[in-house]
Amino acid sequence: MKTGTTNERAAEASMIEIRFAQTADHDQWLPLWLGYNEFYGRSGDTALHPDINMATWKRLLDPAKPMWALVALSDQRLVGIAHYLFHPSTTDLAPACYLRDLFTIGDQRGRGVGQKLVEAVCANARRAGSDSIYWQTHEGNAQARRLYDQIAQQSEFLIYRKPC
Repeated sequence: MKTGTTNERAAEASMIEIRFAQTADHDQWLPLWLGYNEFYGRSGDTALHPDINMATWKRLLDPAKPMWALVALSDQRLVGIAHYLFHPSTTDLAPACYLRDLFTIGDQRGRGVGQKLVEAVCANARRAGSDSIYWQTHEGNAQARRLYDQIAQQSEFLIYRKPC
């Protein structure tokens, strides 16, 4: 994590641009996507098949799909990604916004990239009629959890999975 005064970190964060992913971003997006997957144990023998990576990229850019990708740039270099989607809710009339993937490249962590991406997803969710977003992270992801504990409330729900 980078060190520095609050003012220095705020100045660094102000130099980060957040925008929707564009087709030309693919070559910079892919290493971040692979890094995200590697962080969660999907590398080597367990890596996602390249067809899945390409399908994911296409879905994120397809206006007919309810999925979006935001990118964070610093000096024209992609340094972070956020993928999110909307889905109907059984407990609200508004669509639910799920922040599916959030990743900041290692040398940029602690600069406010993740927070700016979360804020941008939240702003887009509000425009779509959602009043909140939700996401999950691994319990051992201590660095991310420090940020999440500052900007959101942890849910009391546990996640279960069953192969089908």
